[in-house]
Formats: sequence, C-alpha cells, structure tokens
Amino acid sequence: MKAWRKYLLTVISVLVIAGSMPLLAKAQDRAVVLAGAELSRVVPPGFYFQGLSAPTQMRNSAAARLGKNRYVIAGLVDTSGYAADVRARYEGFLITDSAITINGSDLGTGAYGFGFGNDGKLNILDLAGNEILSVSTRKDKQMKRPRPLMMTRSGNDVRLYSGRDYAVIAFK
Repeated sequence: MKAWRKYLLTVISVLVIAGSMPLLAKAQDRAVVLAGAELSRVVPPGFYFQGLSAPTQMRNSAAARLGKNRYVIAGLVDTSGYAADVRARYEGFLITDSAITINGSDLGTGAYGFGFGNDGKLNILDLAGNEILSVSTRKDKQMKRPRPLMMTRSGNDVRLYSGRDYAVIAFK
C-alpha cells in the first residue's frame, strides 16, 4: 500500500509541475517597462525625421521589453529645427523591432514619428512625414501625476501616455 501512495504522489507531482510550465513560460512573456541604465542603453540619443535629426529628450523617453529581445521604444525630441506645420504633427519617435498593435491596429517592425493630436488621436507617421496610422486615445482620469511621455504596463500590454491620454500597445 505504501508503494502505491508513493507512486500516486510522484504522478501527481509530475502532473502539477508539467501543468505549471506553460504558466512559467507565459510569465516570461510579460511586458517589462524599462528604467534607469537599461532604458538609457536602448533609447537613441537622436532621431531622423523628414530630413532632419533632432536630439532625444531623455527625460521624456520610455521603452518596454517583451522576453529577452523584443522592444518598443518611444521618446520626445527637440522639434525646434522643424517647420511649424511639422511641429504641429510630430513630437517624437516610436521604434519597434517586432510587429505590434496600437489600440488594435497593426503596426509593423520599424521606426516612426508620432504625435498626440488635440483631437484625441495618436498619429503614426513614416520617416517622410506621411500618416500611416491614426488611432483614438483614451483618457486616464485616475492618473495623479501625468508626464509629457511615459509607459506603464497594463496586463501583458503597455500603455503609451502623453499626459493623461494613452494608447495601448500590444506585442504580437
């Protein structure tokens, strides 16, 4: 009888461990918002857009990592060298090394310009300044200290904020 119990406990232990393995793998695929030295290593010091290179505002930069090597990086830039019409649409860059969705709309791997409009939209632009995606933003009325640009984790997704306005970025 003792051998039977030992065998049963072994089988149950193996099943519990095997059953929890997918959960451990899934936990490793949670988005992590970067900070400090890790953030500084991935954010570029400047960004090229519409024929000019502008310095990155490091204090207004954010990045998230999924797994070991999938990143989405955003940062505001100094747009003082750009024409007024460009500054009205372009405030920063968004770089992703894998396909993502923004509020459910697909965005492929690449480097983009972006701007949060006064109309409640996040507009994504190619490097020539052409709009390739526009999504409605949501407002987070619970946020206590809004910043010009930041990211927070929301489940497995990431929220990209401009003040209290945000869009949800999901890794595909």
